[in-house]
Amino acid sequence: MRLFLLTFFLIYGGIHLFGFVKLNYALSLSLRANVPIGLFMMIMILSPWLIRVVDRSEHVVLARIFAHVGYFWMGFLFLFFAASVFIDGYRLLVCLAKAISGKGLSVLVISAPVSFFIPLLLAVLCSIYGYFAALNIRTEHVLIPTAKMPAGIARIRIVQISDVHMGLIVQQERLERILQKVQKAGPDLLVSTGDLVDGQGRHLPDMMDMFRRIRPLYGKYAVTGNHEFYAGLDYAVDLTEKGGFVMLRGRGVTIAGLLNIAGVDDPAGKYSGLGLYVPEKEILSALPRKYFTVLLKHQPQVDQGALGLFDLQLSGHTHNGQIFPFNFAVRRFFPLVTGTIRLLDHAWLHVSRGSGTWGPPIRFLSPPEVTVIDLMNS
Repeated sequence: MRLFLLTFFLIYGGIHLFGFVKLNYALSLSLRANVPIGLFMMIMILSPWLIRVVDRSEHVVLARIFAHVGYFWMGFLFLFFAASVFIDGYRLLVCLAKAISGKGLSVLVISAPVSFFIPLLLAVLCSIYGYFAALNIRTEHVLIPTAKMPAGIARIRIVQISDVHMGLIVQQERLERILQKVQKAGPDLLVSTGDLVDGQGRHLPDMMDMFRRIRPLYGKYAVTGNHEFYAGLDYAVDLTEKGGFVMLRGRGVTIAGLLNIAGVDDPAGKYSGLGLYVPEKEILSALPRKYFTVLLKHQPQVDQGALGLFDLQLSGHTHNGQIFPFNFAVRRFFPLVTGTIRLLDHAWLHVSRGSGTWGPPIRFLSPPEVTVIDLMNS
């Protein structure tokens, strides 16, 4: 965990330094102007840590304001950085072409001020677009054919939410948008694949009460994500259970003689020693094979030892990068960052883009989703 935080702050600080240098290179600012800019950037670098500190205090309004400013700035800066890298790459290619050809190519040259303001404008526009895109929850439909449907039942509908990140950013208004999609889908079973809770605000118990109006025929089940451990495991589990969810932590159950559902803790629990880790093969092998088996697992990693013992794995965690083009970075760690793939003839994996937002209240080219999975006779 410490190594992760150190790496994050080094990278985040480096991006701020990049922006600071680019700003000065373009506008040649005086020392008097640089002091407040540098101070602001230092505060923004530390803002993810400072937000956590304020969130645990009694200053609720201050925490919300600080979170919106700090995290919106984070999303804006990431977009500025990505656009700047693209523009600077173009400028480098022009310089190489000039050196190779021996020609001026002045018509293709972009000046330092222009190379700053183009990414700045793009970042502003994309941030504004991404803010409203994060509020536009999409319903994704997935059809899973199976020969294990019980006699007399034509369809079982599972609705998946993931990575809601209830906290300072995702509050009642955003959760209401998500739950409207859930209720409209008419689930037989509601599942949460982790990161439902991402804070310790006093408003969170009221938000969990909102889940109580969702009453699927076969219940509600959830697993931990990494942020349940960051927020405080006991606190997060208690909140989730107050919302009517059954926590599946290294165990599986058979529901109404129709299907099996199993869940595992996120690996983040290993760092705190709070995770409950039972081999997936052991959990799944104990369930009746004649029933369709759903495995809830926050991170979209497939345990090869468990392959063939489940019919559908539901995961999240990736957010599909949340802000393009960071989905390309996420793909270095996970083979599937969004969508559905067939693992075997009778085994599937679906990875949700997530229903909320982590950090920046922005989703750019990665809209939030509520997933409706219909199990049908093959």
